[in-house]
Amino acid sequence: MDTLLLQAAIYLGAGVIAVPIAHRLGLGSVLGYLLAGVAIAPILDLVGSDPENVQHFAEFGVVMMLFLVGLELQPRLLWDLRLRLFGLGGLQVGVTTAAVAAFCLVIGLDWRLAIALGLIFALSSTAIVLQTLGEKGWLRTEGGQSAFSVLLFQDIAVIPMLALMPFLALPGGEGVAGDLAAHGGGDTPFAHLPAWAQGLVTLGVVGGIILGGRYLTRPAFRIIARTGLHELFFSTALFLVIGIAVLMSMVGLSPALGTFLAGVLLAESEYRHELVSDLEPFKGLLLGVFFITVGASMEFALLGDHPGLIIGLTLALIGVKGLILLALAFAFRMKGRARWLFTFSLAQSGEFGFVLLAFAGGVNVIPDAIAGIAGLVVALSMMATPLIMIVFERWVSPRVRRPASPEREEDTIESEAPVIIAGMGRFGQIIQRLLVMDGYKPVVLDNSAEHIDGLRKFGIQVYYGNAMRPGLLEAAGIARAKLLVVCTDNRERAVELVHHVKQRYPQVYVIARAASREHVYQLRAAGADLAIREMFGSSLDAARQSLEVLGETPARARRKTEAFARHDEESLQQLFEVWDADTDVFDNEAYIDKARSRVVSLAEIMAEDIGDPDEKASRDGPD
Repeated sequence: MDTLLLQAAIYLGAGVIAVPIAHRLGLGSVLGYLLAGVAIAPILDLVGSDPENVQHFAEFGVVMMLFLVGLELQPRLLWDLRLRLFGLGGLQVGVTTAAVAAFCLVIGLDWRLAIALGLIFALSSTAIVLQTLGEKGWLRTEGGQSAFSVLLFQDIAVIPMLALMPFLALPGGEGVAGDLAAHGGGDTPFAHLPAWAQGLVTLGVVGGIILGGRYLTRPAFRIIARTGLHELFFSTALFLVIGIAVLMSMVGLSPALGTFLAGVLLAESEYRHELVSDLEPFKGLLLGVFFITVGASMEFALLGDHPGLIIGLTLALIGVKGLILLALAFAFRMKGRARWLFTFSLAQSGEFGFVLLAFAGGVNVIPDAIAGIAGLVVALSMMATPLIMIVFERWVSPRVRRPASPEREEDTIESEAPVIIAGMGRFGQIIQRLLVMDGYKPVVLDNSAEHIDGLRKFGIQVYYGNAMRPGLLEAAGIARAKLLVVCTDNRERAVELVHHVKQRYPQVYVIARAASREHVYQLRAAGADLAIREMFGSSLDAARQSLEVLGETPARARRKTEAFARHDEESLQQLFEVWDADTDVFDNEAYIDKARSRVVSLAEIMAEDIGDPDEKASRDGPD
């Protein structure tokens, strides 16, 4: 027990220390766990702990990961991404596998080993890439969606790769080809049966998992949910994953395959989100321990013995994958930054490479010496990913022009109006609809041709053009307009437009959409007569209704909300007086002091009885 607790403390402590540091350096949690394993390897040797023993247990995190991957594969998502998923993803895995395998054959490796290494190096890091794309806001771009589709296909492809590995066993690994379950687990309860009987049992188990996942799991979870015991629901979910893994192991199939199938069958279940939230931390913990054991098992002495070979192989892998990705980007007609984002983001190897390496070593597919070098290449390529993305962001992206498209000529504005609206997004549409309903016909400008064409289908007149161009504003009648409403979601362009109009047409009243308090200050400094925060009004409505739910009368909730709004507007004005455009608000002592004093004054106001005076008088009675 003492040894077990000591090992747990070492592994968990290493993760707790290393992962925050890795996040701080922009390396991601996977690399943090790997580095933690490298750091504690000498300590594990001192206490006599073998990382491989812990690794076999932690590999269950991979099984759970594939169950959760299956839960995310809703048919609608697969259909929406079908072209990129199966076309782009399939070609990427296939071509990369072939290229790596061909290189391995050229240097004299066995064809089975060449295929295994090709499959391993074809994968990219789902954890690092998705985290990076999400943090940078690139996930919803064309390049980000293409990268996501390829990663999703790779996650799915891991299942058949695991199933294929034992059949690639090198000579001398007799009996291993039938072992698809765990390392060295060739004997199964049904091994004594004839081959045809084993096949029937295997089909029966897989069919049972499919039918059970389809028709039995939902009623079972429904019954468990009615008890209201969250720990029972979690236990049931864990039992489902472990039970399927055991069944698949008993018939000699990969546990990951069974849990993945179960996850896909539950993807449309109403309990999907709860299953994900319950199992995600458990999966993350086990995977973290798994990657720590991988890091602790790495033979970094090899890097010292063969630095040129290993670093050269790492750079060659990144270069070859990059060229293949770039060719696919051209083939699928990606343009501009999307093409290069797709190429740079997926050029590394990934965490599933460690999973396949460990599995392939256990079923005698990859010799230990080659597995050690391959593991270092996978790790170094992943560690290089933050540097690759920095190169893309700082040097490649700024030099890549946006995809060329036929320039659309600006529309001819047919009439002037006392009101001009610049920007026809959600914010501008609300203003335009209310003004039209009250009899006004504002001139609306927007620079998104596709958006304008969509709005015109609903009978909304919007003119295409850049509001920053003086000629367009003059054609819209800015010199005779009473009001300009700036609704663009581009903060810098909004400030520039306000400044331009107030400099040339100071008589025009300017109302501007603001993204934040600081944006309010920037717009006011540029001359805006009124800057309205886009979320402020809806947030106040939500706060007022929250007070009503908590027991306040509608009238008192409304008056408290109005008092808060008045106080906030006064605070904006006072804080604007001490705001400095050249100093960050967190470094502006005068701003911080003023903000603190305003918080105190707000607390005093809200603590007062701000009810209706007549209501208060009737309650208190005559003096």
